[in-house]
Amino acid sequence: MKLPMIDLKAQYIELKSEIDAAIEHILDEQSFIMGEPVSKFEESLRQYLGVKHAYGCASGTDALQLALMALDLGAGDEVITTPFTFAATVEVVALLKAIPVYADIDPMTFNMDVNKVEALITSKTKAIVPVHLYGQAADMDELMEIGRKYDIPVIEDAAQAMGAMYKGRPVTSIGDLACTSFFPAKNLGAFGDAGGVFTNDDTYGNKMKFLRVHGSDKRYVHDMIGVNSRLDSLQAAILDVKLTKLDVWNKRRDVIADLYREGLENVDVVTPTCKSDRTHIYQQFTIRSKSRDALQAHLHKEGIPCAVHYPIPLFKQPAFHDAKYDATCPETIKAAEEVLSLPMYPHMTEAHVEMVVKAIKNFF
Repeated sequence: MKLPMIDLKAQYIELKSEIDAAIEHILDEQSFIMGEPVSKFEESLRQYLGVKHAYGCASGTDALQLALMALDLGAGDEVITTPFTFAATVEVVALLKAIPVYADIDPMTFNMDVNKVEALITSKTKAIVPVHLYGQAADMDELMEIGRKYDIPVIEDAAQAMGAMYKGRPVTSIGDLACTSFFPAKNLGAFGDAGGVFTNDDTYGNKMKFLRVHGSDKRYVHDMIGVNSRLDSLQAAILDVKLTKLDVWNKRRDVIADLYREGLENVDVVTPTCKSDRTHIYQQFTIRSKSRDALQAHLHKEGIPCAVHYPIPLFKQPAFHDAKYDATCPETIKAAEEVLSLPMYPHMTEAHVEMVVKAIKNFF
């Protein structure tokens, strides 16, 4: 039995008739960019998330950039974020000539440690960007309180957390601005690159809406310098179909996570922790092991796919050498040496989970 890291084909097969019909409709209409399917999907997102503004764009990376551009982020400004995430979070900060400032992580949730944030604030701080890593929300109440105290906008990076809840509120509906990715491997994934931006603030919302189309509200009239980051109608139509299954798929991920925990209960690994006041939608099921590298090699030998998210803290990346950070960030460094993500997707069976668990037990 061959086991994938994620089974996108199973998603497609489950919704094949609906997705094929949506694609065929686009081909018949020949409206490929920013058409009616995009508006429909955006309205679906607004209803699903309970936000006032939801706009599609070309990728999750672009979504982050649009949110920062809406704040007029520029050279020398500082953005407090986490060093333990995918590079896109700070890549866009650097592209706008601003400076990432890193707060260490909570070792249990892998999210930004809110107790490390306030001491990093300076007169140059223009944004706080928590990442809801692996599918669990960061401590948003505390972060929003800090943001309000210092009049600093908070941008949720929800690229891995679409559908997650925090104290009864959907992720992306809490921060001043928010963004997500619809990369194919995400819980809500397109058939290519796509992203979205969200806010309840009219000023930010209108600005991001026009920034994504060259800063233009009226054709050939450009009120601001923007970018070309439009959402394809094909992707919007596919995502609109998949959105109807997102909660069902996320609940199935939760079941699979519990099966993993039960199977690994007496094994020398640390399984993910979910705080009681929020949900975890398990974009990744990431364990910790002090023998990570040897365990990873063993699993690959056994035909079990696994991955390290993420092996190099962002403050050690050559591209971001000018960032400001606590010179140790000890929890981030330890996590980068110990984390290992196991196969996780809603169409996994109990037999699949047992196969992974058995291979891990055999190693120990």
